[in-house]
Amino acid sequence: MFRLNSLNDNELVQRFIKGDQEALETLIVRHKSRVFSYILLIVKNQELAEDIFQETFIKVIRSLKRGKYIENGKFVSWVLRISHNLIIDHFRKEKLKGTVSNDSSDVDIFNSQKYSEDTIEDQMVKAQILFEVKHLVKELPEDQQQVIHMRHYMGLSFKEIAEQTDVSINTALGRMRYALINLRKLIDEKNLMLTQF
Repeated sequence: MFRLNSLNDNELVQRFIKGDQEALETLIVRHKSRVFSYILLIVKNQELAEDIFQETFIKVIRSLKRGKYIENGKFVSWVLRISHNLIIDHFRKEKLKGTVSNDSSDVDIFNSQKYSEDTIEDQMVKAQILFEVKHLVKELPEDQQQVIHMRHYMGLSFKEIAEQTDVSINTALGRMRYALINLRKLIDEKNLMLTQF
């Protein structure tokens, strides 16, 4: 008996494009918990997460049928990007609904970017940047990962890092310098945009 579960994502995608509905069901079941958890983590509302999850896979189906998926071995990343964009669209619509107008003025000072706090969209972009950076850090050598973690996530000084890792301050500083150089290289290689605007 042939098992769809034994196929990789791309093979399932190809089967679905040729008309095999079960291949799509296998893909959804395979990635459901990761995609749903990602949506729920951001929207923090079960019903809304379910709606966006359904919308995500409707969009996935349409895009696959139109041949808009380019195989690069990262099907789940592509699905997460679709869900991410749908979440941003949702928050944009919510923000527009809640906009207060100042009818007496042509310029709406309350809605000026300059005076506004971070929108949910801004927070999501920051979260995405942090997420990307965390993954990039994992590609660095162990000693460079360690110095970044201790400095940026634990807030230790270079003196404390040197003491805890049993190296000189210069070595700790050197590791940080190489970590930043390597991160920049990775960002360039992967063509990532890690800025908010």
